[in-house]
Amino acid sequence: MTINVLLADDQPMVRGGLRLILEDQPDIDVVAEASDGVEAVALAERLRPDVCLVDIRMPGLDGIAVTRTLAGPDVPDPLRVIVVTTFDDDEYVYGALRGGAVGFVLKDAGPALLVEAVRAAHAGDALVSPSVTVRLLRHLTSPRATPGNAGKAAVRPLSERETEVVRAIARGRTNLEIAADLFISLSTVKGHVAAIQAKLGLRNRVEIAAWAWDNGVVASASS
Repeated sequence: MTINVLLADDQPMVRGGLRLILEDQPDIDVVAEASDGVEAVALAERLRPDVCLVDIRMPGLDGIAVTRTLAGPDVPDPLRVIVVTTFDDDEYVYGALRGGAVGFVLKDAGPALLVEAVRAAHAGDALVSPSVTVRLLRHLTSPRATPGNAGKAAVRPLSERETEVVRAIARGRTNLEIAADLFISLSTVKGHVAAIQAKLGLRNRVEIAAWAWDNGVVASASS
């Protein structure tokens, strides 16, 4: 199955580099490029790509606005958006994740992580650059940056295994990594993630991670 990707970045050389990296993969096809946020939204809504790679700083609409428009809480059929950033300003990244992005990757993280992030997003997973996961989520769940669902109690208590999965998600682990770490199948992990989202009333893995940091679930684990 081919993964259709939209690239949105105001720098032609960056878009060209990303296209070369992605289209070197047999299962990824770049179907469109946008040079600003307005064009990105228009193309995404018309083409409905599997994954949108969106830069934070763009003219017209910035990456945060684009993310909220395509994947925000009020979007009935959200697209999968990955933020690609140099991480110059943390606030841009926090705003994008609160706006519905399923992950973000640093521009200097390397081709392998970029490809992995696209595949993870397409599979319904999420990937945040490991080097900034803890820093990002600690800030994301600070009092001034807490998402609406963070801090809320679970509708039903999490099981011990579900709590282990929540901790792993909060540390940026993918479903495959969680399955290997806990010695369970990939389908079992996906089942746990779905149950966790239902119990917590959360939409995606980023919100699960934010909830975990906000409620001290990660801190309670030995590390």
